[in-house]
Amino acid sequence: MFYNVLKAKDIVSLDDDKKFDKEVLMENSNSSLSVLALKKNEIIDTHTSTEDAAVYVIDGEIEIHFDAEKFKLDKGEILLFKKDKEHKVLALKDSKFLLIKI
Repeated sequence: MFYNVLKAKDIVSLDDDKKFDKEVLMENSNSSLSVLALKKNEIIDTHTSTEDAAVYVIDGEIEIHFDAEKFKLDKGEILLFKKDKEHKVLALKDSKFLLIKI
């Protein structure tokens, strides 16, 4: 995989039966780079990241909910957040996004 040019939008896919897809591209003990796909109206349930994170929307539109706050992210937008923040993700459209944990 290294030294290859990858098209992020083609790494994961959603077919009629699949509501969620994830591919971990790189990972070590403290960081990772993953591409995720989430079908419209699907939710990644509430969880907590053990690392600081960045979410970059490749395609679609998602909401990330933190306690009383929510952030709507469109294609091309990035959200940065600190570790230990409980959150969930809702797909407003069929969506693909990068998850970078540092």
